[in-house]
Amino acid sequence: MKKIKYTITILAAYILASCHKLNVPPLNIISEDQVFSSANGVEAYLANIYTFLPMEDFVYEPNGGFMTGNGGRWQCFYHTDAIDGEMAGPFGGTGDAATGFGFWPYDRIRVINILINDLPKYASLYTPAQVNEWLGEAYFCRAYTYFAIVKRYGGVPIVKTVVDPNASIASLQVPRNTEEDCYKFIGADFDTAYSLMWVPGASGNPSIEQGAASKYAAMAYKSRAMLYAATIAKYGAANYVDGPARAAGLVGIPAGDANTFFQAAYDAAKLVEGQFSLYTGGYPDKEQNYVDLFLKPNNEQIFIRQYSQSDPNLNSDNSGPHSWDATMTCRIMTGDGLSRAYPDYDYVERYGELPIVNADGTPTRFNNLADITNGLEPRLLATVYFPGMTLRGQTFDQQRGIYKTFTGSAAQELSDNLNTPNDVYGQYPDTAAGVNLIFSSSSNNVYAGHNVIGRAGFNPSTGDDNTRTGFYLRKYINYNAPASACGLYQSTQSYIDMRYAEVLLNRAEAAYELGNTADALADINAIRDRAGAVEATNSMTIDTIRNERDKELAFEHQYWWDIRRWRIADQVLDNRKLYGLMPYYISSENKFIFLKQIETFQRTYTFQKIWYYEPLPGGELAKNPNLYPNNPGY
Repeated sequence: MKKIKYTITILAAYILASCHKLNVPPLNIISEDQVFSSANGVEAYLANIYTFLPMEDFVYEPNGGFMTGNGGRWQCFYHTDAIDGEMAGPFGGTGDAATGFGFWPYDRIRVINILINDLPKYASLYTPAQVNEWLGEAYFCRAYTYFAIVKRYGGVPIVKTVVDPNASIASLQVPRNTEEDCYKFIGADFDTAYSLMWVPGASGNPSIEQGAASKYAAMAYKSRAMLYAATIAKYGAANYVDGPARAAGLVGIPAGDANTFFQAAYDAAKLVEGQFSLYTGGYPDKEQNYVDLFLKPNNEQIFIRQYSQSDPNLNSDNSGPHSWDATMTCRIMTGDGLSRAYPDYDYVERYGELPIVNADGTPTRFNNLADITNGLEPRLLATVYFPGMTLRGQTFDQQRGIYKTFTGSAAQELSDNLNTPNDVYGQYPDTAAGVNLIFSSSSNNVYAGHNVIGRAGFNPSTGDDNTRTGFYLRKYINYNAPASACGLYQSTQSYIDMRYAEVLLNRAEAAYELGNTADALADINAIRDRAGAVEATNSMTIDTIRNERDKELAFEHQYWWDIRRWRIADQVLDNRKLYGLMPYYISSENKFIFLKQIETFQRTYTFQKIWYYEPLPGGELAKNPNLYPNNPGY
């Protein structure tokens, strides 16, 4: 081993000496002038930045990170909504993902800072409009990246310049800034992006390519970021975990600054007005319109990520195909894959209670499974697949079991052992005399000419590969694709990271918090009209706006962050179990009933207050003691 070390040392010395003598640039490194002296070089450099923007898209996992290459990116069901109570999913509890994955993208910040620092040296080669546009996009990407860091950790080091890696250790160990200063920095970068970028299509300017930012995208994201800061200031002042980091302002924002941030959020959202619109291309069918909103290019999309089969091996970046269709619907409707995350009844009840119980407490009888959908809001039906709905020629026929006869109330039935359904799974098939409720572990089992369970669930022998709640997710599902084209790594529908509906919701929330109820009401009703919902009235509260946000932006990685910034996660997820809608067939009546029951895995979700912030990565703390103190509770 000693001989090998000597050989390596001598060889390295020889190579270094040779390079020094010949003064030849390394052939495998592209120099600064090669990148920034041509438009193609600048655009390629920017494209690389966009590729690695920390977007919470189809393949993002709250415990695994922003997936590149192959890795675990096929597991779309590891979704943030599977830990926040919108879906029953693969996580055993909230803690599985609440402390994050050590996100610390200062290498990406450095790449962006290089463009901001070096591109002006080559400005004479381009028109001022070109330079401004590229710089504007770089400021947008820096603000976007910083927001992804700050919403996890609170205050972090603000690095605006290109740091020399050979500088002294002391100068490299940059301390944290306060959380408030970080949000001000993010807002300023979005403002700079807005001021530099051109108006797409105006005065001969080219249109913005899909997947690239625009000046109005900068304002849309500023409205999101400033709303986060405002609500953290207002609600974080009352519900927090104390500690040295809070005392130093590294986490938390003074309550007195809340309205300043609310006003900034409102003003930014207002600037987007007239540039984008809510999608109505599928009218008069509002259900189909809402389905197509997520599948067709339209003017509601402000910022998206595109995917392609051009990188099927998923080796290089994030542009390869994803697996949303294969992993969010049941196996009988896809080429392969499996589903493991399902909307729960708690989400569905945000639209109001379903008519599953009569006034006398008995379960409502339905002639068909699909009758449960009659009269429901089009947006709900476009977001969630209910029992009896169809996809690719197959019916969502999930059925929990068969009652030979049914008497009494729903409440009486739920007081029986149905609250512990796993206890009875070992009895399949159980058609013996004296048994009134029949379950099965096989979709092939039949009682009196009727299947005991459906092929889409509930089947305990398949674990969680079939629905645990009675529902499947419909949002983003490509209903046009045949099942054979819906296998793993075959989906290419774009992910919409920012759309105009969110801008309206940001504006409504900020307006309401500022006392401008009339504006908030108008924004909410614009969204409700598109959704086919009943209009809100002047009596609405902040909970009306929050509930509307939850309904509109469900399953888009929003709710997890919303309940955190509102500082209600510890109340929403307080030893909480999730419910499903379980369909049963009554053999003696040839009717169906639906019972509200705890999802079949009966998992419990609890949020600890320390999780309002993630712990700073241990490796970064070891390299930079100026990052201390760590966040409260860690």
